[in-house]
Amino acid sequence: MSMDSARKIEIPHQGRVVEIHEGDAYDLLDKLPPESVDLVITSPPYWGLRTYGLTHNENILQEWLAEGGTKEQGPSYDWYRMHGGCLGMEPMPEWYVSNLADFFQRSASALKPGGSLWVNIGDTYFARWSSIRLDGRQGLGDTPRMRRKTPMGGFRQEKQLLMIPARFAIAMQDNRWILRNDLIWEKRNVPPRPEKDRLRLAHEHFYHFVKRPKEGRAKYYYDMTAVEDGARDVVTVNASSGSDGHSATFPVKLIEPRILSSCPPGGVVLDPFCGTGRSLSVAAKNGRRAIGFEITPHFSSSARKNVGIDLPAGSEAEGERPLVDQDDALF
Repeated sequence: MSMDSARKIEIPHQGRVVEIHEGDAYDLLDKLPPESVDLVITSPPYWGLRTYGLTHNENILQEWLAEGGTKEQGPSYDWYRMHGGCLGMEPMPEWYVSNLADFFQRSASALKPGGSLWVNIGDTYFARWSSIRLDGRQGLGDTPRMRRKTPMGGFRQEKQLLMIPARFAIAMQDNRWILRNDLIWEKRNVPPRPEKDRLRLAHEHFYHFVKRPKEGRAKYYYDMTAVEDGARDVVTVNASSGSDGHSATFPVKLIEPRILSSCPPGGVVLDPFCGTGRSLSVAAKNGRRAIGFEITPHFSSSARKNVGIDLPAGSEAEGERPLVDQDDALF
């Protein structure tokens, strides 16, 4: 469906706890009212792992080079998507880091001065010939996959751990964000891997950013009583099984302390890559309002269903009115 470029997204109120909008977060972030969101929390697509059912132009690098571009200095995200590119499927990890930082920079105006941004992101090892799953986790299951060649050069060397989370965090710092924590998510239930020359990758990063003030030190909402016992920057939470065909689902025990500590009661939580809506459900259960963006029609449909099922007794799910008001939908 086409999008009315002049229409702004209305922040959910007490009568409508959650809103889910289908489309590219790159566009939808610009439709949020200024300084209207207390917390952005999300896990964007990781680089080079899966397409989530979206189509991707495998010749996009050649098209960019034909226009005079270089491998290392990628195009804008707008050029990239207009030429069939899919976030996470960039031919170069440098392009991905740049695109991701650009995405979150577009969220800055909607975030309140005292708001927080939490981004969960994992790393990957470089291989000149990558195995890309159309769905499912990398290297697991029997889902269809494709082969993609990524040029070597610089830090792009065989078997190299690419340090994508760190590169992303530094790009965000260069964009004037303040990095407050690098929370390490330890996963005890990672599956076995065939490699015999390295340890299993059993952690991911969860970065906490706040906006840099025009002067003085950053001040933002934070409730230390709501975090895990010990208030340590390493938390152990088993990875969750996927839902509704989505292989990467936020564990509740991982995100609930982030929502409770970084968004005041009644505040607004935004997940611009909401998938099947786990973060939105957790926010609503804990008395927060929530907005989700999702580009894949199947997952946005699942998110609408899931946030209605997961709400506690006494909410709109009890029949007062729909959780997601389709008449007010953006599309």
